[in-house]
Amino acid sequence: MNHGRLISGGGWLLRRLCTAAESPAKGPNLYRMLSALDMTRGSVSEILDNHVMQGKAIRKAELDRCVEQLRRYRRFQHALEIIEWMEMKKIDLTWNNYAVQLDLVSKTKGLVAAEEFFNGLPPPAKNKYTYGALLNCYCKELMKDKALSHFDKMDELGYVTSLSFNNLMSLYMRSGEPQKVPHLVELMKKRNLPLSSFTYYIWMNGCASLGDLDGVERIYEEMKTEEDRIGWQAYSNLAAIYVKVKDFEKAEMMLKELEKLAKPRQRDAYHCLLGLYAGTGNLEEVHRVWNSLKSVSPVTNLSYLAMLSSLRKLNDIEGLTKCFKEWEASCVSYDVRLAGVCVSAYLGHNMVEEAALVFEGASRKSKRPLFRFEEMFMLYFLEKRQLDAAVRHLEAALSEVKGDEWRPSPQVVGAFLKYYEEETDMDGVDELYKILKAKNFDDSWITTCINAAKASPETDPILKEDDPQNYAQEN
Repeated sequence: MNHGRLISGGGWLLRRLCTAAESPAKGPNLYRMLSALDMTRGSVSEILDNHVMQGKAIRKAELDRCVEQLRRYRRFQHALEIIEWMEMKKIDLTWNNYAVQLDLVSKTKGLVAAEEFFNGLPPPAKNKYTYGALLNCYCKELMKDKALSHFDKMDELGYVTSLSFNNLMSLYMRSGEPQKVPHLVELMKKRNLPLSSFTYYIWMNGCASLGDLDGVERIYEEMKTEEDRIGWQAYSNLAAIYVKVKDFEKAEMMLKELEKLAKPRQRDAYHCLLGLYAGTGNLEEVHRVWNSLKSVSPVTNLSYLAMLSSLRKLNDIEGLTKCFKEWEASCVSYDVRLAGVCVSAYLGHNMVEEAALVFEGASRKSKRPLFRFEEMFMLYFLEKRQLDAAVRHLEAALSEVKGDEWRPSPQVVGAFLKYYEEETDMDGVDELYKILKAKNFDDSWITTCINAAKASPETDPILKEDDPQNYAQEN
């Protein structure tokens, strides 16, 4: 298979696509146009078709980079649409493209669709890459039986890799079975499979979950015998473990080691430093790292997001307000996530007017409804026993819904039901049904919302605090 070929067939379109090396395209960066789709509400195919029709070249490598970046920022639907456009234009896909496509199908259409995609692949495409991608899907969905059966099949075919074991370890960690992780590590060693840095991190976290801090330190010593295993991420992982058990002295020792290894433009390392120093409660170090970051690398929206989240964690509202205003005055592109951190922080300190002002500003600058913001206000007012205000925000959000783009999270619906149960003699299900029905939502949609709340009333992940350790490096 010739993966360097772009689009089969002759004519001017082929020539336009194949001359990127000789005449690089002028004008807006392709990725930036694609990443703006959330604001413009255009389509991937329109952007790509227009780019070609304007005589600008697109190489497959550039499309692959766009897919990678969009996945990094959880823009899964747009990433999938790029691959589908590539298929439509007869661009040869690599085995890795198929694996990525399977993962994106799982994230956008569900696991059943991913299984159907895998089953429909031609035999040569059912290889260690696509098998591995499906295993990853099973593990992320905590489908233990399917994951183990699939792993056994991969083992029969000779497709098991270190990554396959890492997936199973992650499954056991997320399933509350960290005691099974060391056994998998031993199996890897017996098979002479290399232990990746990620393997060591999961192994450490498994020991930490079992309260075996001596085990964590033994693994650290083993890592040090493998020179290429110790990077700044290792110290970030160790610091996070010590922060969790509130051993802030050891945590800060690890952070000093992290900082020694962080290169000037490794913004993600600095983002971790910010979040972890905030975890130790050290506001002075947070500001020192922030100033250090600004002196060695251009700060991005993601950098400000990490700093704002750290200041929120430390309850430094004055510092947070100053940082947010500094970002607003200098930002090239408005990122509503930063406003969301401020709204969350202000509501946490009963600064409702300040939160409302930030919300209004973000609403003006965003071209799409800010449902998560509305949910934060709903939860705040229900906690304060102000039902009318909570209902106003619910109705405002419902009035902006188009199609299936949003439904109240289980946490929000659960909070309404709890309020009605504890504070009134009204039937909460009936009251919510009236509100939702008044906005012309059908019965199945309403039933799904309410049943989801009853099944999982815990905190909805989208409303949890941002974790700076998870921030990816921005372009």
